[in-house]
Amino acid sequence: MNTTAETGKTAAIVAYLTIIGTIIAYFMNNDTKNSFASFHIRQALGIYITFYLLGAFVSIFDSWMITYAFWIFIIILLGYGLVTAIQGEQKEVPILGAQFQKWFSTIQ
Repeated sequence: MNTTAETGKTAAIVAYLTIIGTIIAYFMNNDTKNSFASFHIRQALGIYITFYLLGAFVSIFDSWMITYAFWIFIIILLGYGLVTAIQGEQKEVPILGAQFQKWFSTIQ
């Protein structure tokens, strides 16, 4: 494992814990600017923004199937991101990961 991943691993893992964890990870990474941590902070921020936007949309429907599908989707994205952070890998989350990297490219 490279040293960039090793030094940024804590911030990367914290980013996936909650939206507050993402904010904490951002400030943890603010001084050192670790590229590994920045990658995972962008991914986590994208997942949480997707959670809130898609959650608002899903709340319009009164269907347990749509609600469960939404939660399964979010849990899979968070789980995937967290596992890759723990393993020290920079893999984009499925479907939206590449977009998150573009949209939040100002997070360094």
